[in-house]
Amino acid sequence: MKFSGSALAAGLLASAPSQAVKVMLLGDSITELTCWRALVWEQIASAGLTDSVDFVGTMNNLNSKCSPPSGFDPDHEGHSGWQAYDIARNNIEGWVQSTRPDVVQFMLGTNDVNIGKRDVNSILGSYQIMLDAMRAANPSVKVIVDKLIPTSWSDATIEAVNDAIPSWVEQQTTPDSPVVVADCSRAAGFTNDMLEGDGVHPNGHGDVFIASQIGPHLVEFISDAQGSN
Repeated sequence: MKFSGSALAAGLLASAPSQAVKVMLLGDSITELTCWRALVWEQIASAGLTDSVDFVGTMNNLNSKCSPPSGFDPDHEGHSGWQAYDIARNNIEGWVQSTRPDVVQFMLGTNDVNIGKRDVNSILGSYQIMLDAMRAANPSVKVIVDKLIPTSWSDATIEAVNDAIPSWVEQQTTPDSPVVVADCSRAAGFTNDMLEGDGVHPNGHGDVFIASQIGPHLVEFISDAQGSN
């Protein structure tokens, strides 16, 4: 049987595998040095989506205390000690232009408060620069903005950032490029018992809590992006 050129092309397109959904996990040491990324991968696996996902980033380390699940993709963009202010102005454009992620999830601001002594407006301004860069690289990017986990001393600026995030997200979200909040805050249930002794980083219980807040949004966005690829 002979096929016309157009019919053959249509058949090839129909049989071609969908492109992997590129996911960037962006942050500081709370992304780089803790175990919640591996726990989120387990949720993606439970949803049957791991074959459709490509974690992207210039980093690929995982803390030795973590137990990576089968097939875990370690790529990420978590950088210990880095501030949203500097990432927004010096790094994000290059990272997203080189990878063009479909989904970006980020938790940033703790170091801006503790090290940079920056205020809420500065941190949200950095978020805006980052979001603009993400959309310049991919106008349909889907973004998850995490409320910050608390410090053991309940820093007032961190709490103020968390209070401001929902309104900022509501202003920024669009049908083509939705933005949602993953609530990792004290108000959502993160307690001091979920922190390491330094009062800043999550322990194993904190990792489980963070993954429980981020994972469902990632699974939903990956599924949506997979359908559009």
